[in-house]
Amino acid sequence: MSNMQGKTVLITGANSGIGLATAAELAKQGATVVITSRDISKGQQAVARIKQDSGVDVDMLQLDLASFASIKQCAAAFIEKYPQLHVLINNAGLSLSERQETEDGYEYVLQVNHIGPFLLTRLLEQRLKASAPSRIVNLSSAGHFGARKGMTWDDLQRTKKFGGMAYCEAKLGTIYFSKELARRYKDDHITSFAVNPKFVSTGFGKDGDVSGMQKFFFWVGNLWMLKPEEGALTSIWAASEDEALQYNGCYVQDCAEKAPQPIAEDAEAAAKFWDLSEEWIAKAL
Repeated sequence: MSNMQGKTVLITGANSGIGLATAAELAKQGATVVITSRDISKGQQAVARIKQDSGVDVDMLQLDLASFASIKQCAAAFIEKYPQLHVLINNAGLSLSERQETEDGYEYVLQVNHIGPFLLTRLLEQRLKASAPSRIVNLSSAGHFGARKGMTWDDLQRTKKFGGMAYCEAKLGTIYFSKELARRYKDDHITSFAVNPKFVSTGFGKDGDVSGMQKFFFWVGNLWMLKPEEGALTSIWAASEDEALQYNGCYVQDCAEKAPQPIAEDAEAAAKFWDLSEEWIAKAL
């Protein structure tokens, strides 16, 4: 792996699973790593675990992606403490079996998987530009293949019908987001990636957020899913390796470019989704 000495990395949702494994490895490579956690206690436990297991220190900030206020507070705290940001890893995500709304009035799955990370990225945009060359690593999923017809443009907030498609479309949106970041910030020397970590055994889907068949799938998946350290490899590669730079704006898996479903290549849809995202976060800027 590349030497990350002198690099500053911010990783969301890194108190467990893929995020924790990513944080530990990049810290071992010499990066100054800051993790976020919605739960302060769990975040502190993750910091202690990384210190115990690898002998390196990481910092922790509280962040709840379901709250614009929390996102703004986290971004402000990071900017106040860290003069540079070389890598932003939007790792946190979730799936739900029943529709919920955030305190900001948006569908919960869409906000945590996309709107929140979009706002955080925009708030940290100037720090990323000033630290260029820099990278943005967004965690997508093979789940985006489920959205074969693309976005439900007339009901992205799922007020008419809610189901697993909410997660599938959110992860399709992550690919659109990454493509637009690459297009819009190429001249600023910011590289972006949509990472598919594949199926990884983490706490995802096991903490009461899902029920029925979704819950059964995640529990049974423990028998064949990858370990977090394996699932983190592509995130680490995208964050640190020079080889990855040629895949700006791409969907990547197993440390290489991977073809997403065809509709994920729709440039007009990506631009439209970006414009909608700007509207969603307008009140927070």
